[in-house]
Amino acid sequence: MQSLPTGYRALILGASGAIGAAIASQLEADPRCAAVAALSRSSSPAVDFGALDSIAVAADSLRQQGPWHLIVVATGMLSGPTGTPEKRLADLNAAHMAASFTINTIGPALALAHFSQLLPKNEPGVLAVLSAKVGSIGDNRLGGWYSYRASKAALNMLLKTASIEMARTHPKAVLAALHPGTVDSALSAPFRGAQIGRHPTDAARDLLAVLDGLQPKDSGGFWAYDGERLPW
Repeated sequence: MQSLPTGYRALILGASGAIGAAIASQLEADPRCAAVAALSRSSSPAVDFGALDSIAVAADSLRQQGPWHLIVVATGMLSGPTGTPEKRLADLNAAHMAASFTINTIGPALALAHFSQLLPKNEPGVLAVLSAKVGSIGDNRLGGWYSYRASKAALNMLLKTASIEMARTHPKAVLAALHPGTVDSALSAPFRGAQIGRHPTDAARDLLAVLDGLQPKDSGGFWAYDGERLPW
């Protein structure tokens, strides 16, 4: 990450997932990166979007080790015990919608609230969240996947709104929503992810390259892994 100061420090939330682990690995290999904290449900401190209080606790415990110049929220849920992506309105159920919004929207929103305060105020910093192109309202041509689409669209709005506030207090910071594309991961496995998805290492490399090219004027944007700016 050439855009960040030498000796920058990085935090990855969701580091046990395929993309989060690959991002952490690449940052650990960067000689300019002084420290990488890989957070997950099993790390210490732990971050579990199913236990929302853990987010503030983890941020508070890492505050004194900061500032943290790069923070990536690499979490997401598409399928789970509550159901799979809905193809029709008739498939909607409250439990799956609630689970989708908890993991894809509320957890990342609280991460924004607590971890954004760990960014440096007078140095470049980046906070990115993994979104999805299907969360784009303007790009929605196929329909379906109601809960996942809506939860990612809500995440995009939260990121955009936070970027406006952060520009006042952290003028050198960049907040970005990222679309990683289809990646061979547990999230995409039920949908032929192993056959059609890219390797997590390739996805991580592309996402970090996109972030490395962003400037404060780009804060609040929605970006694909290939650098394309996506419509809201």
